[in-house]
Amino acid sequence: MGIDGGTELKTLRQEEFDRWWDHLARAFGGGPAPLEERELDRSLTEFDRSLAVWDADAIVGTSGAFSFRMTVPGGAVVPTAGVTMVSVSATHRRRGVLTAMMRRLLDDARAKGEPLAALFASEPAIYGRFGYGSATFQLHAEIDTGRVSLALPEGTDEVRVRYASPTEALAECEAVYAALVPRRPGMLARQPGWERAALLDPESGREGASALQCVVAERDGRVTGYARFCTKLGWGPSGHDGTVTLKDLAGLDPASEAALWRFLFGIDLMTTLAVRGRPVDEAWQHQVSDLRRCVPRTRDGGYVRLVEVGAALSARTYQAPVDVVFEVEDAFCPWNTGRWRLTGDSKGASCERTSDPADLALSVRELGAAYLGGVTLLSLAAAGRVRELRPGSLTEASVAFGSPVTPWVSHGF
Repeated sequence: MGIDGGTELKTLRQEEFDRWWDHLARAFGGGPAPLEERELDRSLTEFDRSLAVWDADAIVGTSGAFSFRMTVPGGAVVPTAGVTMVSVSATHRRRGVLTAMMRRLLDDARAKGEPLAALFASEPAIYGRFGYGSATFQLHAEIDTGRVSLALPEGTDEVRVRYASPTEALAECEAVYAALVPRRPGMLARQPGWERAALLDPESGREGASALQCVVAERDGRVTGYARFCTKLGWGPSGHDGTVTLKDLAGLDPASEAALWRFLFGIDLMTTLAVRGRPVDEAWQHQVSDLRRCVPRTRDGGYVRLVEVGAALSARTYQAPVDVVFEVEDAFCPWNTGRWRLTGDSKGASCERTSDPADLALSVRELGAAYLGGVTLLSLAAAGRVRELRPGSLTEASVAFGSPVTPWVSHGF
């Protein structure tokens, strides 16, 4: 596929992977990357869904997609193109390279029957023009564990927490993760091989911290949760000043989850618990004695794009009855443009083309932002991005699109 100035878009071949990956590494800062990370990426790469843009014998653009399945409101797990590895050489800006890759990836997702596409944006300003909306958020915190205590739920003392080898406990931890996937919109059903990504721990990337550690929570002899973390010992004028950095945590019930947090708060010689990329509604925020000393903050997480409006809106359920007609604008995927009638409730939904008058007007980007239930249509309307054409339809749709559990994309890609 020709682009501009003789550049050509091609499917990546396996023997080209190292050159492709080197270009990507340079585009993301150019620092040396651990061999372990490269080899993991090589094993996970779907070569038939990976693209390289060539200018003569030089790679000037990279992108790809993973064949994921994402949980949507109602618990269904829906085929989703996980867009990834996107880069354009600084020498080839404004030549249509990125647009050509985005075009190909969405066309391929549609051909594969994937109603959704998702990505994490290194530069959020880029992807709105391709129809991606900011749909989930992440919680970060720096918890002063020396001055913050926890009030824990009933049953926490019945949970046993023990150290375990991250590798040897992997199967049990994955079983916990799999059980949680249907419970929260945005979670990704783990594809084969992806379980190894959680264990990636190259020594060159530790910055003085320990190797990856793991504890599991047990009730009645069964693993009901796990936490993966590292520790870094520090010393200040008053003595020990170490930091625990949480990598991953999951619990099947409130007591198991609370027992894991209590363990992390109580590790000897550590005074700070660094929390990264967690769901914004996690219960520990209501258990701490002083939330201010946890310094919570949020940032954008996963971006979602409806590849097929009808199929995507039909795949999820709605927390209140809804019957609205959307006037959808989608210049990049014109097959979505037009009027769609959505009818649904907590049991199911259908979304079909219609010639009936529109109730709400918006672009596919707003539908992507609201799709998982973490961003309200009311807030998008207040920002001038959704127009109400039938009085009352905005509130009806906004309430219906909500989710009782905050959406969260459970791991990067």
